[in-house]
Amino acid sequence: MSFSKLGLSAPIVKAVADLGYTKPTPIQKESIPAVLSGKNILGTSQTGTGKTASFVLPMLEKLSKNRTQRGKRIRALILTPTRELAVQIEESVAQYSKYLDLSSMALYGGVDVEPQKERLIEGVEILVATPGRLLDLVHQRAVYFDEIEMLVLDEADRMLDMGFIDDISKIIERLPFDRQNLLFSATINEDVRKLADSFSGDSLEGIGFANNGLGNREFYDDLEDIVISPSSTTAETISQWLVAIDKDTKSALLSHLILEEKWDQALIFIEKKHGAAKLVSQLEKRGIKADCIHGDRSQAMREKTLAAFKSGELKYLVATGIAARGIDIGSLTRVVNYDLPFKPEEYIHRVGRTGRAGTAGEAISFVAAGDFKNLCAIESRLGHLIVRKEIEEFPVRKTVPVSILNYVPKHQRAGHMGSDNSNPYYGKGAGKSSTKKKTEGAGKAEKGRKAAAKKAESRQSGQSKKSNAWDRK
Repeated sequence: MSFSKLGLSAPIVKAVADLGYTKPTPIQKESIPAVLSGKNILGTSQTGTGKTASFVLPMLEKLSKNRTQRGKRIRALILTPTRELAVQIEESVAQYSKYLDLSSMALYGGVDVEPQKERLIEGVEILVATPGRLLDLVHQRAVYFDEIEMLVLDEADRMLDMGFIDDISKIIERLPFDRQNLLFSATINEDVRKLADSFSGDSLEGIGFANNGLGNREFYDDLEDIVISPSSTTAETISQWLVAIDKDTKSALLSHLILEEKWDQALIFIEKKHGAAKLVSQLEKRGIKADCIHGDRSQAMREKTLAAFKSGELKYLVATGIAARGIDIGSLTRVVNYDLPFKPEEYIHRVGRTGRAGTAGEAISFVAAGDFKNLCAIESRLGHLIVRKEIEEFPVRKTVPVSILNYVPKHQRAGHMGSDNSNPYYGKGAGKSSTKKKTEGAGKAEKGRKAAAKKAESRQSGQSKKSNAWDRK
């Protein structure tokens, strides 16, 4: 099936063809006609399957039919969690709309606000924004929402993880009721489902959407749930493997793999900001040129570094989780989890930076003994064990056990806090009866009461004797 058969006009199809795309991906094939028909969408698909085009292409088609632009107004709003992702989505909008007369803009923090305010004076049809900076400009009356026709929440799970729910709620309560809602995410969880339910009117409570002025729920009754692939899986084209390693030899192992395996490029994920700079320094001492991006670097430096990585000028980029969903490089061959993420969803998103649009990719994870619980959670979510490899030059002092795929954390077990302790992984005290302990406790309490009564009786007796002695005097 071609893009033209999905209901897209010739200018949009031509722009897509210029980028080398001839056939829509499954999420695009399902979403584009649904969006064009005016439905509200909850779209879930693996990272790297073309979700951005799933909402941008039909959005351009709908907005190009009728142009009524006023100053400080926008017609479509795309909310996204990170600056990098805002820039990338706006670039996609510009590429897909190059044969159309539609304007777009990326709005995010970390840069001078005045040029952004000036750009909004004449009005922008498609605004891609991070929630914080957008609210700042709303409060400054630099932008108004009364002409918004479409709202898109991209990477909805990430926005909720990053604590944007209050900002999202404040934005939504200012939007016109008569609009189309599109929510896209690579993983689906309870909070994302609640967010989608708030669009459908089924559940306005629980995540900051109570009393937000949505009122008439009939408009939200046409929510369409499009799930293309399970959110627990990664693309089949990605080769995943892990190496058990001691923490103090991680950087040496990374350098060894880069040099011995002659890696052409690698996106290396690390948890802490200061750790990113330290790792870059360690790599450079071994003759490996690398750079890093994290939240403390200026937006200009982050953009410059990311551009160098995309162009191939920089081969090895160390990034904290803030960039996990802000980097879209079609030919990225390899990602490395230098630090294993705490959440399985984060692992899926990191791995999804490679193997995009059906291309081959490789994902390597460094796993220390202290990462065992995280590894169990990740492999349980994937539904299989990740292949393990041993590097002969790096023997491990502290081994990493084989994961328990059906491992349940203690606080989630049915036997926790006095319930049935029959779970085989419950730990100490599993299966023991508490009856004996209760009986012993009752006996101790009774003895305590008797001792207290005896003390009280003794005090009263002493007071009586003293009183009698005084009388005798």
